[in-house]
Amino acid sequence: MKVTSGGQSGVDRAALDAAIACGVEYGGWCPRGGWAEDFPQPPGLRVNYPRLIETPSADPAQRTEWNVRDANAILIVVDEAGIAVSKGTTLAVGLTERYRRPTLIIDPNEPDALVRTTAWVAERRDAFGDAWVLSIGGPRESEAPGIYAARAAVPARCVADRQFGLKHDPEKWEPGFGQDHAQTKARP
Repeated sequence: MKVTSGGQSGVDRAALDAAIACGVEYGGWCPRGGWAEDFPQPPGLRVNYPRLIETPSADPAQRTEWNVRDANAILIVVDEAGIAVSKGTTLAVGLTERYRRPTLIIDPNEPDALVRTTAWVAERRDAFGDAWVLSIGGPRESEAPGIYAARAAVPARCVADRQFGLKHDPEKWEPGFGQDHAQTKARP
């Protein structure tokens, strides 16, 4: 399995950090120049995430479309405000319909969110086999302040747990999981 994301602050970044921390392959498309709201100058976020590939356009919409297009399934993580707070997340939902990608939209604060996410990931893995691509996205940090630390890494943790068969209680989660991947040992 490979986790992809566009690398924007918030959900995208949490997905990448959790994948790195758990030793899951990562990648995806990012805008030309590696642009993200907190990395506005080239080489941008590619300094920290060298496996991201720049699109020809600096427009984040191309990055979003190419990540949806190239994935087998899409996991969208939101908070209580839903997808409406984010133009990019709204675009991604429309693109999942256009490209007919299986999609789960989840708020990790929902009581059964981790159980649902883990089951959904297991179903996708069974359907696509080991070499499948899961694109994870959602609002950027400026659209949903605190989404990285409070919510976004939870589903990515479920992905890693499912991939490696790690023991993880789906009723518990670790706030900010993966925030400091440089000091976290990757799991085999």
